[in-house]
Amino acid sequence: MNRVHMRALAAVSLLLLAVLPSSSEAVARQKSFKEQLVGTWTLVLVDNVLPDGKRVQLYGAEPQGLLMFDGQGRYSIQILRAGRTRFASSDKNQGTPEENQATVRGANSHFGRYSVDEAERTITFHIDHASFPNWEGTEQRRTFTLTDDELKYTVPAPTTGGTGAVGEVKWRRAVTPASR
Repeated sequence: MNRVHMRALAAVSLLLLAVLPSSSEAVARQKSFKEQLVGTWTLVLVDNVLPDGKRVQLYGAEPQGLLMFDGQGRYSIQILRAGRTRFASSDKNQGTPEENQATVRGANSHFGRYSVDEAERTITFHIDHASFPNWEGTEQRRTFTLTDDELKYTVPAPTTGGTGAVGEVKWRRAVTPASR
């Protein structure tokens, strides 16, 4: 091979080396939404937005929670009001009506399977069990946005808040999956 060909080959090789990392980044960005959801998320907010725009913080100003999606289509959600009052008896079976009511109002959890409609940008929670028993065996569809490490979805008919209220739930990624 002559020097011109060698230099051209070296230049093309260097160009390919420069382009390859950005190509792998582009492939990573092309993961499906379902793949991007996999991991653990911490709760940022859970509000009802009323028809007049007013926000109601259902679990207080600093709600606590975890949302976990696995790669096989299973999920688990726990949402709790921070600073809940402890039961005076230290026995949950001996709670007063007021303590039991505060506990129910201050917690929401469910688990089961999930599916994602990539085109519609919806997550459907196929609920096996829930702290609100009326949700067991139901499917709850949520329109979502996913940007970087923030997941936000809406609840079109929340269980509290009255007619016209829309739930807004926001999560932040807590653990990056090993596959990222």
